Amino acid sequence: MSIAEFIKQITENPILLASTLLTLGVIFFNGVTDATNAIATCVATRAISPKAAVIMSAGFNMLGVVVMTLISAGVSETISNLVNFSVGGEDGTKHALLALCAALSSIIVWSAMAVKLGMPTSESHALVAGLVGASVALHNGFGGINGAELLKVLYGLVLSVVAGFILGFLVAKLVTFIFRNADRRNTTGFFRGAQIFGGAAMSFMHGAQDGQKFMGVMILGVVISKGATTADIKPALWMMLLCSVMMAIGTSAGGYKIIKSVGMDMVKLEPYQGFSADLAGAICLLLSSLLGFPVSTTHTKTTAIMGVGATKRLSAINFGVVKDMALTWVLVFPGCGLIGFALTKLLILIF
Repeated sequence: MSIAEFIKQITENPILLASTLLTLGVIFFNGVTDATNAIATCVATRAISPKAAVIMSAGFNMLGVVVMTLISAGVSETISNLVNFSVGGEDGTKHALLALCAALSSIIVWSAMAVKLGMPTSESHALVAGLVGASVALHNGFGGINGAELLKVLYGLVLSVVAGFILGFLVAKLVTFIFRNADRRNTTGFFRGAQIFGGAAMSFMHGAQDGQKFMGVMILGVVISKGATTADIKPALWMMLLCSVMMAIGTSAGGYKIIKSVGMDMVKLEPYQGFSADLAGAICLLLSSLLGFPVSTTHTKTTAIMGVGATKRLSAINFGVVKDMALTWVLVFPGCGLIGFALTKLLILIF
């Protein structure tokens, strides 16, 4: 779809315009909450200043969205095929778009709560939960959920947690082995530079993962309004650029409380450990993107940090912070799902 055709669509359909603006709002919040996880470790170890890290992250997020989508749009396709919002009746299209608006609104509400508390949340799983909750409300049951695509999301959930921790542990062990005979004073400068590279790689892969997810939502909105199928609409370059710019703006807006929570409070990291966590997280995200599994960059990065911390000793991990994060993640699915369900019913009742 060309940008001219898309503009024509949103000018003729106010609800599609609303869903598009909400999608951009969610992308902005994603830049604030999730993108900051990518640079948390390099800021925490003082390899780079917070301001420079944010600018770097914003740029590499944009690159990640465009480059990875051109290589493989599997993540975008998984999200756009996750739920079927098509319903019969005279108001079927309107109700479907209202459900999409409700799903997106639930993510914004949840993300705002996370930012207020300074806790990392997963917009990826909030997105899935909101879409599922809205679909259940729209169909009065689970008939609109694509079980195969939902299974991919669940695989991604397990992959991001298990692979993040294991890769963090193994990469940290490998780095320690390679530099076992080196004078630590002579390696500090190297690892500070390596951490900047690691933060850039994490930012790139964050854009690759999360940018595709929200393009999938935009495609879903177009599909609903046109009465087409997801096979008819593919990510366009203008769509990639729009999503990446909005994510970059969100990243530039801050999220420093989350940087502190992830990079400083959970595990006290040395530069080589921060690099190990970034490299492990980036590898995990790359594999997930190539396989088409939507995963949480938050889950991946934080579990990679825990894996690195475990190479020192388990007591090096602040399990109080880990418990709070785990509780936040566990609450995402029922929380956003219920909000998406309730808002769908409310919007359909009002409009």
